[in-house]
Amino acid sequence: MTTTNLAPTSVDEIEIGRDKMSQAELDQVLDSHEAYLKHRAGGVRANLKLRDLSFLNFSGRDLSEVDLSGSKLFGSQLARTKLHNANLFASDLRSANLEHAELRRADLRGACLRGACMNDAVFIEADLRGGVMLKPGKGGELKQLTFLEGATELGSASAQRADMSRAKMSNAFILQTDLTDSILCNVRFIKANLSNSNLTGASLEGADLTEANLSGAILHGAVMSRACLMHTNLRDADLIGAILDFVDLSNADLTNTQMAKRLEQLDGSLRDILAAHTAWIDSSGHSGKRADLSKHDLSGQDFSGLNLSAANLAYTILKGVNLAKTALVMADLSFADMREVDASYADLRGANLTRATLSGAKLISARMGPVEISGSTTVSHWTANLESARLNRCALGGADLRLARLTRADFTRADLREADLRKAVLNEANLTYADVRGAKLDGAELRGTVGLESE
Repeated sequence: MTTTNLAPTSVDEIEIGRDKMSQAELDQVLDSHEAYLKHRAGGVRANLKLRDLSFLNFSGRDLSEVDLSGSKLFGSQLARTKLHNANLFASDLRSANLEHAELRRADLRGACLRGACMNDAVFIEADLRGGVMLKPGKGGELKQLTFLEGATELGSASAQRADMSRAKMSNAFILQTDLTDSILCNVRFIKANLSNSNLTGASLEGADLTEANLSGAILHGAVMSRACLMHTNLRDADLIGAILDFVDLSNADLTNTQMAKRLEQLDGSLRDILAAHTAWIDSSGHSGKRADLSKHDLSGQDFSGLNLSAANLAYTILKGVNLAKTALVMADLSFADMREVDASYADLRGANLTRATLSGAKLISARMGPVEISGSTTVSHWTANLESARLNRCALGGADLRLARLTRADFTRADLREADLRKAVLNEANLTYADVRGAKLDGAELRGTVGLESE
């Protein structure tokens, strides 16, 4: 077995000649392997090297330490399968289902995951660098066994919310991959190809992206603090809404890169824009103009007590802004960077805070309930939307979050004492170490909620 780092050029069909296995034969092998892992009599570690296992079902099985090197797993079902320390070197995992699979420290060098579904999978400390497998040919010469020429490929795959912390991904081929909300902290992406990938909401803190190709990548709301971007290709990438604390961009290629604009790049003075918005609100839209402050850096400003209802603040940097007692009814704050803002007693009813980052913010007694919209015969509710918002370490004591949409919101270590969450949608929200003493949760949707201890 020989490893090397080569650039991928094609994805031809894997070399024919592997033994095809039936589902019944596989189940027997897996039963014996699981007995081996439990140290039971008769248990034998599975060796499935170079086997054709296409379209077979491994779901829910424990394949830790299994040897699947060079195996063909095209279209296989591996959902919720344990593959800790497994050898998947140069394996064919194209179109495989790896949802919720656990691959801690797995060897995936040279593997092909093109079109695979890896949503919510765990790849912590996995090795996804390049590598090829060679075997002797008929004439004694060494022939490449794999379908790729060296690089691990995740092209066109879906890895939403996958945890790839500390994984090795140098030289990997990851173009056009959906990595939405994936955890990529401290991952080594040296010379990796991530072009045109969707990294919305991804955590890339401390990632090494030296000489990586991120051209055309979408990084809305991505956390890139302390990432290394030495000679990184960010041509045509969209970094609007990305958090770039302690990041040196001086050596990155920023040709046509979209980033937040400076305050002086506003279309008019901030004071005139706010005055026109006030006139627009007071006249019910007959005069003045709605404030559009989207995609600008307004950090450190004081908007306390102002009426910014229905203003466009999407993708805006509002870090440290004073929003105390500010009216933001039905305002668009999606993807806004609102870390450490003071929005105590602010009126955010019906506001759009989808994917906003409010880490460490003060929202004491803030109003984030619904807005009642009266029709000719009925009354409907326009709810506040905080889906996938980051509210970790947020002070929300006494806040009104009735009917709020909070799916996948992160409330880690948040203070929710006496908060009103009646009929809120908290599906898959993270409430780890959150203080919910006295919080009202009557009628709230809690499917898949993490960290919420039952009374």
